[in-house]
Amino acid sequence: MKISLNWLRDYVQLDASIDEITRAITFLGFEVEGVASTGAPKLEHVVVGQILTRDRHPNADKLSVCTVDVGPAGGVKTIVCGAPNCDAGRRVPVALPGAVLPGNFQIKQSKIRGQASDGMMCAPDEIGLGAEHAGLLILEGEPALGTPINAVLPPGDTVFDIEVTPNRPDCLSHLGIARELSAWFKVPLTYPAERFTGTFAADAKPRPDLLKGVRVDAPEDCPLYTAHIITGIKIGPSPAWMQERLKAVGLRPINNVVDVGNYVMLETGQPLHAFDARRLGGNEIIVRRATEGEKLVTLDGKERVLTNRMLVIADAQKPVVIAGIMGGENSGVLDDTTDLVLECAYFKRQSIRRTSRKLALASDSSYRYERGVDPHTALEAAYRAIDLIIETAGGKVVGPAYRVGTDVPWEREIVVTHDFVQERLGFDVPAAAMRAALEALELAIVREQPTEAPARGPAWTVAIPSWRDDLDRPIDLVEEILRVYGTDKIPPAVVSSPGLLADDDPIVLFNRRVTDYLVGHDFHECVNYTLRPAKEIATWVSQAAAAELALANPFVEDQSHLRPTLITGLLESLKLNQSRGVRATRFCETGRIFIERNGQNFECAAVAFIIAEGADDRSWLRREKPDFYAAKHHVAALAAAAGIDFARQPLVAATGAHLGWQEGQAAVAGEMLGGWTAAFGLVNLAQVKALGIEGKVYGGIFAILPEKLTSDLTRRRYGDFSLFPAALRDLALVVDANVTAGEVQKALTKAARAAVGNAFAVESVTVFDVYQGKGLPEGKKSLAFSLVFRAAERTLTDDEVTAAFQKIQDEIVKSGAYQIRK
Repeated sequence: MKISLNWLRDYVQLDASIDEITRAITFLGFEVEGVASTGAPKLEHVVVGQILTRDRHPNADKLSVCTVDVGPAGGVKTIVCGAPNCDAGRRVPVALPGAVLPGNFQIKQSKIRGQASDGMMCAPDEIGLGAEHAGLLILEGEPALGTPINAVLPPGDTVFDIEVTPNRPDCLSHLGIARELSAWFKVPLTYPAERFTGTFAADAKPRPDLLKGVRVDAPEDCPLYTAHIITGIKIGPSPAWMQERLKAVGLRPINNVVDVGNYVMLETGQPLHAFDARRLGGNEIIVRRATEGEKLVTLDGKERVLTNRMLVIADAQKPVVIAGIMGGENSGVLDDTTDLVLECAYFKRQSIRRTSRKLALASDSSYRYERGVDPHTALEAAYRAIDLIIETAGGKVVGPAYRVGTDVPWEREIVVTHDFVQERLGFDVPAAAMRAALEALELAIVREQPTEAPARGPAWTVAIPSWRDDLDRPIDLVEEILRVYGTDKIPPAVVSSPGLLADDDPIVLFNRRVTDYLVGHDFHECVNYTLRPAKEIATWVSQAAAAELALANPFVEDQSHLRPTLITGLLESLKLNQSRGVRATRFCETGRIFIERNGQNFECAAVAFIIAEGADDRSWLRREKPDFYAAKHHVAALAAAAGIDFARQPLVAATGAHLGWQEGQAAVAGEMLGGWTAAFGLVNLAQVKALGIEGKVYGGIFAILPEKLTSDLTRRRYGDFSLFPAALRDLALVVDANVTAGEVQKALTKAARAAVGNAFAVESVTVFDVYQGKGLPEGKKSLAFSLVFRAAERTLTDDEVTAAFQKIQDEIVKSGAYQIRK
């Protein structure tokens, strides 16, 4: 928001330097994004001159030779000029030899096309007044010849570009910033004088023919609406002082009525709107919701299609304004307007924010309504606008005046004690300084009471003004006191704060370990939002999850649900990299997820990864393509970091119920009732393609309840390794084709350990071959396993290994589910 220093000085006497004011604004809690100066810079040897004669240049058709009187000290000069408006009799700025104009342009005596020239008559841009270069700057009012140009031109201004925080809508105005600076510099604040007080002149006859009624059909969105009638106005340019102020803060002057509306909004923070009374159909104003599909062409010339959730100001026939945002072309003030209806209203911020976002339409008015306008000062702003309209456009206020709705009487008091403030600040501030800071901000102390010993200071009851709706707790007043007292006065001190030792936190240890593992295997770590859209969760997880994980009041539509998986965020990262031509294919992430099971939600620590097939891998050494087993291997390593032996866990093939995974090419393990769950394999092909991702994607996710993670579980365990050789035996079993290798491996491992007992160890049982076809019965397959035996203290003999191996075969055949393949 741009703030004019000249404008501020109407309300508060500021004699400080620009740097001091900038520092004050910053220390008061607002960011100054820039400071710009307007007006002409200080110019030496540039004076007022009058053109006496204008003759055609003998050697150039587009140049003129003028004689110019520059006053008693300089006399008459001959100057060559190319401007089209260098007519005799006009008074213009004249830069004499020795002048240096903006851009370090030096003026000296010269010859132009053979004609001597003793200076230069100036256009506005040549003396630093904007960018206008179409002709000379014509000086109005016949200033004395030879007067230095800086004494004639309007004084320059300094404009501060201030970033106002969302909780301070009271400072979206010059009066609001002036109030803050008044408190900082300890100088009085002067409010604009109001001449109109709500009563009509004796000769002001009521004009119900201009406005016969105001009706509010949506009071929940518009609690207060006021309208006043002003007749007999004359549309024209606004005064120069008003135009200069509007231009200084970036607004283009339009006419006296529109400019007054903008001026009062920038002065007080209250938006207003003026209607041409004759263009109101039925001479009636209705504040209502738009009908679905209703259309309105706004002042920017664009047709807006409205919905039934949008608030409009309408007449008896049509909508004329999108409430609080922008007016329509069908009711605005025209050059021949003579009768006005002036609107000043309070609209609920939620309604304005929703409509502005839906229409992608923002304005200075909506910016203020979205953040909060004080309804208790609406009439004061209306009266101020009426005063300025009558001053600049003439006319008079007539009845009837309309006020529909009411502002709830404002009464808010906060009790705060000197000791409370002192304790929160952490250093000594005198009670008198605290009180002075509050009163400087117009936070009136209505009662002061002593407090019981051992308290050292009084208790104050502070009346909060209506424009400070952000203040509702004692701690808020502590901040206000510190802002005005000065954060630069906080004494240096040693800050000691006990911190959490990350090495003692099981979740930190788990995240660190799995991240180290995945990054060490060439995965790129990602961080994505924990909030996801509803459609994504229903598509990738389940409708039940979409129902259970919804936020009660989401900020935006695409971040409305807690995430139940990390996979979708990683797929977004993959898609972004593919669209940018980045050939990264391996991504991982750790973070919290929320899993729904039978109407119950579990918050879990999770880790996930994806591996995409490199569609355009042009390296000379090609990497092996990812597959189901690569994903399983990584998930097993992640589970091990949580103390879970994945090899002992039963796996279930993914089905159509597991929406995010390709049926028959993915598996799930674990269950939330057991404290953890995992899924891995090929990500659903159709859904990956729908995202616009090229090629297949394999992935895995492991999630565990935080309470299942302990420092002991996540601590690495090491054991002695044997110095003696292992003994190997191979065994092929014929099983049903639908039996999984993991199921057989589990049974074989159990039989092996039973057969060996404590004599030595079965170090591993791993499958190394799967065969199905010729030589085997229909519906059967062969699984070949390698068994490794080892003793820690000795070398195993062949006889004892053979005896144990025979026991294993006898035991596995005894079950009847398996046959030994010869």
